[in-house]
This record gives sequence, C-alpha cells and structure tokens, in this order.
Amino acid sequence: MSAKNRIIVAALTLSATAFVGLTMEEGYSSTAIIPTRGDLPTLGFGSTTRADGTPVRLGDTTTPPQALQRTLQYVQQDEADMRKTLEGIALHQAEYDVFMDWRYQYGAAAWRSSSMLRELRAGNYAGACQALLKYRFSAGYNCSTPGNKVCAGVWARQLKRHAACMAAQS
Repeated sequence: MSAKNRIIVAALTLSATAFVGLTMEEGYSSTAIIPTRGDLPTLGFGSTTRADGTPVRLGDTTTPPQALQRTLQYVQQDEADMRKTLEGIALHQAEYDVFMDWRYQYGAAAWRSSSMLRELRAGNYAGACQALLKYRFSAGYNCSTPGNKVCAGVWARQLKRHAACMAAQS
C-alpha cells in the first residue's frame, strides 16, 4: 500500500470484515458482565450502553440479534464523530478499521485525547501505529506482562491492531 491509496476519512466506513472481527474480539455475553478488573459492565458484544444511551447494569440481558443490532447502531453513530476528529486526513481502509476497533474498546473521549490521533493529525502514520502499543494497561495493571492472567486479551488485541496497522504502512 502507498500513501496514494489512502482515502479521505469522510469516504470510509467500518468494513464488514472489521465489524465481524470486532464482535469476535469482544466476545458475546447474554448477561451483563465486567470483562476485566476495573471495567464497566458490558453486554452483548462489549456494549457499555443500552440502545437508549443509559449505562448497562449488571443483570441486564440480551439476545445475539439484539446485541448485533446494538453494536451496529453504536458503530454507525460513533463513526460520525470519528470522521469529525479525522477531518481532512486520509487513511487506508485497514488503518481506519484498526482505529475504529480501538475506539470501540476504549471510547470516544479516549480517542480524542489519544496519541494515535495526535500522530495522524501530524501526518505520522507509522507513529500512530506505534502509539497503539502505549495502551497496555487495565485498571492500573500492565497487560503486556508475560504470562499475566488478569488482562492478557487486552494486550493480544493491541498486538493484532499494531500488526494490521503496520502492514498498511508498506
């Protein structure tokens, strides 16, 4: 891929492949759970809010179709804000998918203050990919610690994102 293959973000949307990958990485829970220490209650495919925008509470339940619908609704709404934060920036589809997946996990506020966004605005695409590796903590625990059983999945997901992002740089 080359810089000339990048597309202005306004023309991008999360790919179907990335949407499926996001749901697979999040995993499914029919009953609200706290996925990692210090996390908010999540339901379905990692949703922290209900369709009406209120927070998920322990004891809430869903079905797979409802959870897919909620996740799609959230992503579609979130993309409008994502495009605003990246106005005038061009990305490869793979880069956009990676950063949308990150944003789904960490949230819009974290994205707006992230080093990835700062690097993208500076035109440093590889730096934005490298910045993904800064996000390795959960509730103060370093998830990149070898052999950890607290949040190993958090780090594994970051490594996948980083690899996909870096692959888009070549």
